[in-house]
Amino acid sequence: MDSFVVSARKYRPQDFSTVVGQSHITTTLKNAIRQQKLAHAFLFCGPRGVGKTTCARILAKTVNCEQLGPNGEACNTCTSCTTFNAGASFNIHELDAASNNSVDDIRELTDQVRFHPQAGKYKVYIIDEVHMLSTSAFNAFLKTLEEPPPYAIFILATTEKHKILPTILSRCQIFDFKRITDADTVAHLEDIAAKEGIHAEKGALQVIAQKSEGCMRDALSTLDKIVSFTNGSLTYASTLEHMNILDEDVFFRFLSLLQAEDLAGSLLLYDEVHRKGFDGETLLGELATFFRNLMVCQDPRTHGLLEVVESFRPRYGEVAAKTSLPWLIGAVHLLTEALQTYREARNKKLHVELLLVKLAYLSQAVEWSSDDPDTVKKKRVDGRRVIGFRSIPRLGPSLIIQDTTREKDETPSPTPPAAPVAPTPRPQPIEQSSTASAANPTTPRPDASGIGTLNKLRERILARGQAERKGPIPLSEELLQDAWERYIQQATEQNNHTIAANLRNARHVITSAHSFEIVTDTNLQHRFIEQERGGLIEHLQAYFNNRTLTYQVVLEAPAEPADPAVPPLTRKEQYQRMSEAFPLVRQLKERLGLDLE
Repeated sequence: MDSFVVSARKYRPQDFSTVVGQSHITTTLKNAIRQQKLAHAFLFCGPRGVGKTTCARILAKTVNCEQLGPNGEACNTCTSCTTFNAGASFNIHELDAASNNSVDDIRELTDQVRFHPQAGKYKVYIIDEVHMLSTSAFNAFLKTLEEPPPYAIFILATTEKHKILPTILSRCQIFDFKRITDADTVAHLEDIAAKEGIHAEKGALQVIAQKSEGCMRDALSTLDKIVSFTNGSLTYASTLEHMNILDEDVFFRFLSLLQAEDLAGSLLLYDEVHRKGFDGETLLGELATFFRNLMVCQDPRTHGLLEVVESFRPRYGEVAAKTSLPWLIGAVHLLTEALQTYREARNKKLHVELLLVKLAYLSQAVEWSSDDPDTVKKKRVDGRRVIGFRSIPRLGPSLIIQDTTREKDETPSPTPPAAPVAPTPRPQPIEQSSTASAANPTTPRPDASGIGTLNKLRERILARGQAERKGPIPLSEELLQDAWERYIQQATEQNNHTIAANLRNARHVITSAHSFEIVTDTNLQHRFIEQERGGLIEHLQAYFNNRTLTYQVVLEAPAEPADPAVPPLTRKEQYQRMSEAFPLVRQLKERLGLDLE
């Protein structure tokens, strides 16, 4: 029995014309070969399974072909081509950088470059997964890559271009491979199925192409598995069962139940899906893709973005026309959030069920006005509610700006608190007896959470009003000293010990009935007290009830010393005094022969 060869190897392209989905690269390479304008280094980068290594091998075979075709393709009949197809060519060297990534491996490769090819024009070195090379290996490869012999060609292949050093990138011609489209994948799978005598439904091949995500190698591997599973007959149902994919009918059922706000039916359908072995994350992802496909069906310009089986396209169009776009946007948003938090949820089934509850009542949570589509109502309100204001007691009559015609001894009559009413343009405050306010102005109201600040304001205004009626207090040394000590105590309680210390060390002298001087000894003390002028003058004016009270900070110059300063002693004078006081010091100097100089 012949050994089985997987389709990815059996149907690997042998020339540029059979490469699938990379015509922009194959055309460039064929033209360069035909015009003899080949570079000495190439970098093939792109996703996995799109033909990077395959194109590198085809290029290596074509450049050494002895009977090159007019279209730039290899003949596959000459000695060089036949030895290459048999895997016996000495001019092509492949290196897997994932397992040979050291400096020694690269040095061994560069040593081989010195030898001329035994047959043919070029020696081609293909380095796969080149991003796995170490930094030292890259640096050891730089010089050879920049100036190789005329017969050497390097082809580097990688899936992670960003990991390659810029010095390597600048020495190569870079070719970016793209993902293979679903249409190209399906056409290639149909061709292979026809060659192998496999009966395959187009819907099944489209599902395989979608799940391969542009990777031809994955698509061929999946095809081999399903062929073995179905014994050579690929159907849409068997493909879904083998790939563990939910049927599109399940999602259409979910949509109809959610739009009908049938929460019980949605939960039962989810339980049915869960018992079939599908986890919640798979359901959330597939459901989000389903709603996304419905969104792109809303506009004819985006029909090309629809990623579904061909037979389901008409049904998607019909359902999308009956579904609200705002509802779909909200559903996709909820599904995206649920997917992000799914792995962190402890009860994952409950997590999905809560999402279904939100989707079932999504139409009630977000409403779009039919008259103004730009207006979004976040919550539905059954009726208008009157805004109630808490009644606040009015200040005493002596503290309110009175009309000039009102008499000073007039007392307003007490009025009970009013019930909550609708807001008016200029609401009038509710009056309260001035006697009660004056008797207990700081008593907090237990039913008002923010009334404490209002009571403090009322107390301050009341005290100011009473002080204004009393008149200013005459300035005296005793009262000034008391006010001074109170401010120092206040600064100490506020942990402002610097100001407290400077004020405590300063002196004050009354100069008139409304002013005095603060005498300081140093510039630093003078500066600190000047910086405190705002708070200090406010405190003193409030204490004496005199807004005209002022003060000046005076710096007192220090007195000149009576005797001139004594000059410091020299080293010799210091030694003489020490030797007179301590004779041992002189003996030590003489024994050691020390010199003061």
